[in-house]
Amino acid sequence: MSETLTLTTHPSIAQIDPHLWDGLGDGNPFTTHRFLLALEQSGSVGTGTGWQPLHLTVERNGRIVGAAPLYAKGHSQGEYIFDHAWAQAYTRAGGRYYPKLQAAVPFTPATGQRLLAQDDTARMALLQGMMQVTDHVQASGAHVTFCTQSEAALGEQAGFLPRITQQFHWLNRGYASYDDFLAALSSRKRKDLRKERARAQGFGGTIRHLTGDDLQPHHWDAFWEFYQDTGARKWGQPYLTRKFFDLIQDTMRDDILLVLAKQDGIPIAGALNFLGPDAIYGRYWGCTEDHAFLHFELCYHQAIDHAIAHGLSRVEAGAQGDHKLARGYEPVPIHSLHWVADPGFLKALENYLDQERDAMGQEIQALTDWTPFRKG
Repeated sequence: MSETLTLTTHPSIAQIDPHLWDGLGDGNPFTTHRFLLALEQSGSVGTGTGWQPLHLTVERNGRIVGAAPLYAKGHSQGEYIFDHAWAQAYTRAGGRYYPKLQAAVPFTPATGQRLLAQDDTARMALLQGMMQVTDHVQASGAHVTFCTQSEAALGEQAGFLPRITQQFHWLNRGYASYDDFLAALSSRKRKDLRKERARAQGFGGTIRHLTGDDLQPHHWDAFWEFYQDTGARKWGQPYLTRKFFDLIQDTMRDDILLVLAKQDGIPIAGALNFLGPDAIYGRYWGCTEDHAFLHFELCYHQAIDHAIAHGLSRVEAGAQGDHKLARGYEPVPIHSLHWVADPGFLKALENYLDQERDAMGQEIQALTDWTPFRKG
């Protein structure tokens, strides 16, 4: 006798019990109910943003056994797995690419579960449900970005096309200290990084790690100024609203590490990280003064220090940035899944992605050869 699974879409995560939602996840801070709720309550997603919540749940015998953070997208901004060329090609072929469905964490290029579920049956139901919802809301297709490798394999079985892109992560190989990590590098690279850190730390101020109750509301006033400056230069306008930071102060301060640089008691730069069970995720950086190498110190070296001190397995430092390579961050594959309802376009995407995966594999290998670690 086959079991009956029921799929439901939700226009707000507030409709879903937070304990049920979080009980399906693995502790990744970005897929927690409190993080996604803060995005909605702050107006960072929702009406007018191009990110319309449409979260998907699957029930078995009246109980939620699977969930996915799902959005109807009106553009391709804030995703970091780029499909602008696909949208243009789809439009030239006479189709309408938007809306599309996106199983993702908005504005967050960090790997983690996207199919929060008790078992693969529920995960498969979520994937198949996304295809059904695509038809219901007249979207062009469904995309699952920054998913895990096992989710990518399951998605391929469901008919999604796998995609491989690349990021730089720092991997903890049991280092007891930062000097222990440096010992794994070539002699010249060790010297370079020691000089860089000394120069950065000599900026004339202090660097402090703030988390939990050490984080106070006034710290977000300083960081908001940093974030606005960086956002204006990178995206034109910041994705997150000021209210978002107030909300996470209330609900997520234990999940946050703010690395703050002060000079004469005044904050001049900061790097915002989120903490997971086994990783630290670098998210945003900003400054009001320029000091040599301070960006690298706050964003990369201090994150490594924290990971080693707390026994975390890796640092995910966000999207792009070849400069991370020289600082011991290694190229790793990033997984995503893609499906469009139009069979002709789906076949074209399949051919494209087959070629892209081969090229990406070669790029990752070439970048690996350029890491600063001692060879042999």
